[in-house]
Amino acid sequence: MAELTQNGDHQKMGTHLAKTIEEGKGSVPLDPAPLVCKPREIEPWRVFKIMSEFVSGFELLSKYSTAVTFFGSTRRGFEDHFYLAATELAGKLAKRGFAVITGGSSGIMEASNKGAYDAGGQSIGLNIRLDENQGDNSYLTETLAFDHFFARKTMLTFASEVYVFFPGGFGTLDEFFEIVTLVQTKKIKRIPVVVYGREYWEPLIAFFKQKLYDEHKAIDREDMEIFKLVDSVDEAYDYIVQNVKC
Repeated sequence: MAELTQNGDHQKMGTHLAKTIEEGKGSVPLDPAPLVCKPREIEPWRVFKIMSEFVSGFELLSKYSTAVTFFGSTRRGFEDHFYLAATELAGKLAKRGFAVITGGSSGIMEASNKGAYDAGGQSIGLNIRLDENQGDNSYLTETLAFDHFFARKTMLTFASEVYVFFPGGFGTLDEFFEIVTLVQTKKIKRIPVVVYGREYWEPLIAFFKQKLYDEHKAIDREDMEIFKLVDSVDEAYDYIVQNVKC
């Protein structure tokens, strides 16, 4: 009986969603306003836009088998050796057969895409439309732009068999915590998560250990092993090759 009720609920939901999406197809604004306040009613165009971004994203990702996602700053505010390392590591992994996926813009993302592109590999950018006109870098073999950060982040989160985090700002840290939380809660399988750059990451890792684990017991000891801290391209490459099982 419970299963029949659940199936009935799913059918009602599917009918309602299909109707909303159909209504939304013809009403997407050319310049959608940011969602500042909670809408008082369903906006069909917004539901359609969100659904279309998920469908397009999953279709794009289905083309690629083994992949690596690089995260890091869009800015040139870090030392040059980080950008050079991202280029070198991406190039080595591309030659190994990894598709290289990034946010598609500048900085570490551009450096990673350049490494893959110059190596003759697959270089994918999942970009976000911003008021600042965050354009694609010139080293992409395929690109897709999103209006919604959460849809884009879902694609970046489920895109790959390994995730590499170079230094970055709020966006990079947000993506790092998203991946670590998904692994911790077993919402995605345990896969290699590499954090590159000892000088950048060690203070944050010390906070995890001293505050989150030792002082407050807010995480378990094994949670500290979800990610691997590396400080050279060779160390990162060897760890990835040894631990990617796909």
